[in-house]
Amino acid sequence: MSEITRIEVVRRQIEFARTYTLSLIDDLKPDDWFRQPSEGVTHVAWQVGHLAMAQYGLCLFRIRGRQENDIMLMPSMFRRKFSRGSTPESAPSGNPPLTEIRAIFDRVYDQTMIELPDYTDEQLDAPVDQPYAVFGTKLGALYFSASHEMLHAGQIGLLRRLLGKTPVR
Repeated sequence: MSEITRIEVVRRQIEFARTYTLSLIDDLKPDDWFRQPSEGVTHVAWQVGHLAMAQYGLCLFRIRGRQENDIMLMPSMFRRKFSRGSTPESAPSGNPPLTEIRAIFDRVYDQTMIELPDYTDEQLDAPVDQPYAVFGTKLGALYFSASHEMLHAGQIGLLRRLLGKTPVR
C-alpha cells in the first residue's frame, strides 16, 4: 500500500469541503442568495464570495504569491467586497451579479486544484507571512482553507433552514 502524501491529504480535505458546500447551494434559487433572514447579518451570496476570496488567499496567494493572471482570477473589487470584516449588502444591486460570484467561486477552486499537486514539500514547510489564522506554515494555510470552508458551510446550512429549505445533512 502506497503512502498518501501531505498534499494529497489536504487536497482531499479541500475537495470534501467544496463538495459539501456545493450540496448546500446547488438547489438555491437566485432570489435566495441575497436574502437575509435576520436583516443585517449575512446571506448566501456573501458567504460564497467570502469563501472564494479566502480560498484564493489561503491556497494560492499565500503559497506562491500574486501571479500576473490573478487579477482575472480574483479582482481587487471582489476581494474587498467579501473580505473579513466587510458588511454584507442585502440588495442584489449592491453586489456583483450572482453569475460572477459563482464563476469566481468555481474558478478559484479549479485553479487551486490545478496548482496543489505542484507545491513542493519545501514550499509547504515554509513559514507563511503574518497574519495567519491558525498555522504558521504554508501547509497550515491549506489545511485551514478546508476548515474555514466547513465553518462557512455551517452558516450556509443555517441560512438554508431560515429560508425554509430542508437540511442537506
